[in-house]
Amino acid sequence: MFDLPFTLTSLEAAYEDGMKPRDIIEEVYRRIDTIGDPGIFIHLIDISEVIEAAEALGDYDPAKPLWGVPFVAKDNIDVAGKPTTAGCPAYEYSASEDAFVIAKLRAAGALLVGKTNLDQFATGLVGVRSPYPPPKNSVDPALVPGGSSSGSAVAVGHGIVSFSLGTDTAGSGRVPGALNNIVGLKPTLGALSASGVVPACRTLDTVSIFALTVEDAYAVFQVTAKYDDKDAYARKTGAAPLAHVPSNLKIGVPDTATIEFCGDKVQERSFADTVALLKANGAEIVEIDFTPFYDVADMLYEGAWVAERHTVIEDLMRDTPEVVHPVTREVVGKALGLSATDAFRGMYKLKELARKTEKVLADVDLLCVPTMPTFFSVADLEADPIKPNSLNGTYTNFVNLLDMCGLAVPVSARSDGKPGNVTLLAQAGRDSFLASIGSRLERLAPHTLGATGWALPLSPDASSYPQDDELAIAVCGAHMSGMPLNHELVSRGARFLEATTTSNAYALYALAGGPPKRPGLVKARAGAGNTIALEVWALPSSQVGSFLAGIPAPLGLGKVELADGRMVTGFICEASGIAEAEDISHLGSWREFVASGSPSAAVVSAEQLHAK
Repeated sequence: MFDLPFTLTSLEAAYEDGMKPRDIIEEVYRRIDTIGDPGIFIHLIDISEVIEAAEALGDYDPAKPLWGVPFVAKDNIDVAGKPTTAGCPAYEYSASEDAFVIAKLRAAGALLVGKTNLDQFATGLVGVRSPYPPPKNSVDPALVPGGSSSGSAVAVGHGIVSFSLGTDTAGSGRVPGALNNIVGLKPTLGALSASGVVPACRTLDTVSIFALTVEDAYAVFQVTAKYDDKDAYARKTGAAPLAHVPSNLKIGVPDTATIEFCGDKVQERSFADTVALLKANGAEIVEIDFTPFYDVADMLYEGAWVAERHTVIEDLMRDTPEVVHPVTREVVGKALGLSATDAFRGMYKLKELARKTEKVLADVDLLCVPTMPTFFSVADLEADPIKPNSLNGTYTNFVNLLDMCGLAVPVSARSDGKPGNVTLLAQAGRDSFLASIGSRLERLAPHTLGATGWALPLSPDASSYPQDDELAIAVCGAHMSGMPLNHELVSRGARFLEATTTSNAYALYALAGGPPKRPGLVKARAGAGNTIALEVWALPSSQVGSFLAGIPAPLGLGKVELADGRMVTGFICEASGIAEAEDISHLGSWREFVASGSPSAAVVSAEQLHAK
């Protein structure tokens, strides 16, 4: 018996000190017995079988990133030789092989303990829509555990396992995380294979990850984010390492007129405190009208997507409707009154609304929203099984419809002791970016892990170096973070490495033409110039060609000398380009020039920049 935190860093240290996986598995099952919640698991694997798998790992192998790490999976994800129920006993079948993600985790050394409870057929955000005993919230049993991935979140919240797999269509990988004071990582759609996963809405589903820390969740993502050519919806997204975060991010939040807390002033204060913390650490907060996002969210349980849920359980609904949970039957049954025409109209409407949100998202680096507007109790759900569930999806239902990635991050507890949590959202493919920011945020907002009382472990150093398949590129103008052309980097999967300066051998010019002006960096003799502020970004090598093709003369890519003597690829200007240009070297930074108030330095849109 021991109180070892089951974070990846703690387990790694324990294994390096000689602890055996068998010891960890025995502790897992002791914790299960101590907690005594029969609603967490639908199928708990016999301890002897898990110990056998632990013994088969052999000697400690740090080359396997999840060696000896215990985990659980939601019971709509296949495990070879085990039953899959999707929360419905009548649907049960024995899986012939592991789901793609389970196979990847096992290959990395992870040890599966069991299959967890869920809202039936992954339809719900409350965690109590199950014919099995619902799991109890790990932080406060009076609160709903959160769904549909309830058992997976509760297992991590109690510290039974290091991480768990859920799924997420409407927020099932984020809301349970917030309710249990843990991290919920909802990947870019297609980043994690859906092979061997019972769908809720096939076009919108993703496997999700719960963990005690952002770093742990992202480490699991890196193991599982592998391309599966057998999954028709799979995408090659990659999983770049965590990186340092630019200090001047533009973060969009719902404005005062459209933010919703259902009258919960404590939740409102908690979110305001987190936003203030982000602002105090250099972020520019941009208040936005959230109406179009709410309009998208409202569509998830209309038309095409309710009908898509019906495709999964059509036979049960027709032949034995009584085996379907009454609330699930009510929600999915709406599909019976819809036509193919309704479905297409819904898809057209979604496209129209998505176009409105594109304009908003183009002006910020990411969104920060409350993971949910307020907390609901089990008693609330007994009184009204529909409305609280719907309200839980206020800030989650639109995300997959808009093809965004999301990360629910624990922050400091509310003034009443309930968990604090916000969700970070960004466009598809920016999972590493969100995790890097989330890792920073969880350390700025002190909290304990789940319901365990364990402290957050020390932070690993984020990678400041490009990987083998990346090129470090120095930018000194409108491509820097928070500037109009930064999207040309991030949309290509670039990640921020560092803010630094050139050596003292450079001059910076505002080139002729415009407005707007463009910067030109020119090298002089060593010691005869100035140090110029710049940022270094890691750009995937496969994206360098298209990025270079968009750079207008007299600018180009060449070698730039940094203050520490390193030479990196970066923006340079032809000598002929500085004719009639304004020397702004004394400012030391393009940002300072933009902030100087010069009419020609006015910040404009990316479209206007490219038009010049």
